[in-house]
Amino acid sequence: MEDEMRAIVALQAGGPDELTLHEVPVPEPAAGELLVEAAAIGVNFIETYQRSGVYPVSFPFTPGAEASGTVVAVGDGVSGFVPGDRVTTSEARSSYAERFLVEAERAVRVPDAVDLDTAGALPLQGLTAHYLATSAARVQAGDTVLVHAGAGGVGLLLTQLLVARGVRVLTTASTEEKRALSREAGAAEVLGYEGFADRVRELTGGEGAAVVFDGVGRDTFDASLSALRVRGQMVLFGGASGQVPPFDLQRLNAGGSLSITRPALPHFLRTPEERAWRYRELFDAIAAGSLKVRIGARFPLADAAGAHRALEGRGTTGKVILTP
Repeated sequence: MEDEMRAIVALQAGGPDELTLHEVPVPEPAAGELLVEAAAIGVNFIETYQRSGVYPVSFPFTPGAEASGTVVAVGDGVSGFVPGDRVTTSEARSSYAERFLVEAERAVRVPDAVDLDTAGALPLQGLTAHYLATSAARVQAGDTVLVHAGAGGVGLLLTQLLVARGVRVLTTASTEEKRALSREAGAAEVLGYEGFADRVRELTGGEGAAVVFDGVGRDTFDASLSALRVRGQMVLFGGASGQVPPFDLQRLNAGGSLSITRPALPHFLRTPEERAWRYRELFDAIAAGSLKVRIGARFPLADAAGAHRALEGRGTTGKVILTP
């Protein structure tokens, strides 16, 4: 095995230019771990917060938790994986690199029907969309729901999963290109952000949405509450525009006995069985052609800085990946 590999390292907190390519030692898998040769590396917003210092990390720092690839070595005590297996994960360490480590129980084997680029783009957004569609709210066939940022990575996948379950999906998107992508994913109507609550009521005969899936946060929160029907549910799963400030819970009563939840993905991957179930349903949907994973942009590993600029510029759709 080679002693060195290329990896992205930030020596200090700062802008995207802090992400530079270095030669570093190839890590050794500890007990229970896999060493994986990366094929596709997912780029996620949390890594921009870590790089910039918004979220504290220790420097020098190699970002990344999501990637697919081929197992090249296994640590002591690992069962179920051998070198040559194709795997993917959203729970690795320092995946902006030619090789990365992941605990075996946090990796899954990629079926032959799914290519490694798709497998690398899927985990974080796919698992998020899956728990939102299946577990975070009581969504029934025939319900009308609102999904914000319908052309984003989660939005496109969540729309497809909900439509497959017989749900009528309304979305928001900021440009005509993004609206077209959202329609292709199955959205019944794609709205602008201005006045979206009124439009949701118009499109539901004055009733409102059964559920609003809101990953935008501060800028949409108040109107999202207004868009809900009596006993509707708000699923606040992110804060792309900033965090929602504290608010008076009495508003939930006044709005019609509304409920609200603030879920996070780790709480929906609590057991190996739950993780395997979510991945299996996603892989099956991809193989059947009912779920399409959009890779909106690819950057070489050496240009991780460019990938961060694209993500922070809010111009991307679908998933951004790095390729070694």
